[in-house]
Amino acid sequence: MRRRPKILAALAVVALPISLVGVSPGGSSAATAATPGPSSAAAAEAFRAASAKYGVPESVLLAVSYAETRWDDHQGKSSTSGGFGPMHLTAVVPGELIERSGGKLLAKADSLRTLYKAADLTGIDPGALRNDPTANIAGGAALLASYQRSMNLPVGADTSAAAWYGAVSTYAGASDRTSASAFADDVYAILAQGAARTTNTGQQLVMPAVKVAPDKAQLAKTGLPAAAAPKNAADVQCPTTITCESLPAPYESTGPTAGDYGNHDLADRPKTGKIDYIVIHDTEGGWQGTLNLVQDPTYVSWQYTMRSSDGHVWQHVNSNDVAWHAGNWYVNMHSIGIEHEGFAAQGATWYTETLYRSSAKLVRYLAKKNNIPLDRAHIIGHDQVPGTVPSTVAGMHWDPGPYWDWERYFDLLGAPIYGHKVFPVKAGTIVTIKPGFADNQQVVVGCTTAGVPCTPQGTNFVYLRQAPDDAAPLVKDLGNRPNGSDSTTQVSDIGGRAAAGSQYVVAERSGDWVAIWYLGAKAWFKSPASAPDAFAKPGLVVKPKAGKTTVPVYGRAYPEQAAYPTGIPYQTVTPLQYSILAGQAYPVGDANIETDYYRANTFNGQPPTDHVQVLGKDRYYQIWYGHRMAYVRAADVDLKLAH
Repeated sequence: MRRRPKILAALAVVALPISLVGVSPGGSSAATAATPGPSSAAAAEAFRAASAKYGVPESVLLAVSYAETRWDDHQGKSSTSGGFGPMHLTAVVPGELIERSGGKLLAKADSLRTLYKAADLTGIDPGALRNDPTANIAGGAALLASYQRSMNLPVGADTSAAAWYGAVSTYAGASDRTSASAFADDVYAILAQGAARTTNTGQQLVMPAVKVAPDKAQLAKTGLPAAAAPKNAADVQCPTTITCESLPAPYESTGPTAGDYGNHDLADRPKTGKIDYIVIHDTEGGWQGTLNLVQDPTYVSWQYTMRSSDGHVWQHVNSNDVAWHAGNWYVNMHSIGIEHEGFAAQGATWYTETLYRSSAKLVRYLAKKNNIPLDRAHIIGHDQVPGTVPSTVAGMHWDPGPYWDWERYFDLLGAPIYGHKVFPVKAGTIVTIKPGFADNQQVVVGCTTAGVPCTPQGTNFVYLRQAPDDAAPLVKDLGNRPNGSDSTTQVSDIGGRAAAGSQYVVAERSGDWVAIWYLGAKAWFKSPASAPDAFAKPGLVVKPKAGKTTVPVYGRAYPEQAAYPTGIPYQTVTPLQYSILAGQAYPVGDANIETDYYRANTFNGQPPTDHVQVLGKDRYYQIWYGHRMAYVRAADVDLKLAH
């Protein structure tokens, strides 16, 4: 574990807050989002009317709004980049955004105040454009039409969506062609796929797929300059579809001994260890303070930082090297860490659509490059990383938290968390948790004040109880609460939660309730057949070998003692405070992990005693166990198909 814990929560940040609204949470498990039906009349009519009045194809208007806000209305509250309403009309004093961006103008100055330009075009009061979604949609349509006219392109609700690429690029408000075209490409990808969802205010909207070949030559008509070459472009490992620059983390000596250095380790992955995981973090601070920290040689490191307002990326550590980000050296050895600007207890205030889209593009690129499966066993939250030994479990991190939309994220990755309704949910089957997000508003407390309920917003989990009863206490987690007390609804308490995409083996079913094996015991959640929160799927499970009454689980898969050569101390493999009991089963996340230890204890160390991978013969499986993943020795268990 290297070297200091994350302390980003102490950083000050200047931002414009969002306030999300929705139904009050009730019960232990909120209902899954309804299957979208016909569009709600009010919202659908607002888009139709704006399309007809201002001469913008309705499909283009819907797709632009979806790319900006997924049609959500935040009732007069702004996004982190100063945008309002479903069309994200901006009202930012340019100096404010420059201050928040560390001296860099992220967009053209006039694009920072589109709300006022929309007011001029429509005659609608700026207050109404902020607070009234119908007016906001009209303002967005008027802007698109004005951009189209400025390029001498045809306007009309019946014009081809393909002919609006230039206007859509301009709507992005970007300062260069690369950023503008990235937004437009997202809009046209949404058009091609279609979209349907229930917004945060309960409005159902459906946009049928419209596959067109946009006229990308229109980008030249926008007048935007080409993007400046990124700093240290040769050092950047990013897809061309996002804006990315290099800001290297220091690798340097910090003291008198060879062990005093920072803030990452040189390696040659995958030769010195496979890259199996991409770890999703949040910064718990603003991006400028975060960038300052990663340049501190006495602090920790991670591979990438991503800005909330526009999805801009900085790369700090080469993906072939080992960053110090996970709090678990084995996971560090085998992972890439991405920090996302935001606060776990605030969620959607910072986790913007732009952030999700940019992050998904980066993760798809990295996963393909490193042969990492696009599933929740390999694209993981920091909250899934296990403690290394019993004493470290309680101090492990819980970001990106209950408000990170895993279902949306995996949709963007092109690997949806599917529901498998054809398989019955019964004892012995593997289930995948999929509770929906927007209207899965579980009760959470302590986001701003201890014990006070958090502002309702979508959550990514279901609560787990000790009995099939809404009034039953939440399950116990001896790692988080060694005194044996029950888990709580505190925002940071992940002990009694099963998050979207996680997998478990069903232990029992009783009416609407399902019991799963979780942390060595049964854990119950409500999943009625009419609105299920979990779906059965085939897969591999581990069970204790015959005659074993208990099997230990581990937080890392280090080699056996005989594997260590002279000069490299044996790294003790210590079981965690959990175990698998006879009769229990847990799903396998990965049956082909490396049993190894990357020795890197000194600055610029050399093999054979430093900067070397020690490989073992003792095999382990990665399993789903509680909220976090864990490892189990293959010699202790049988690998079987779930039944």
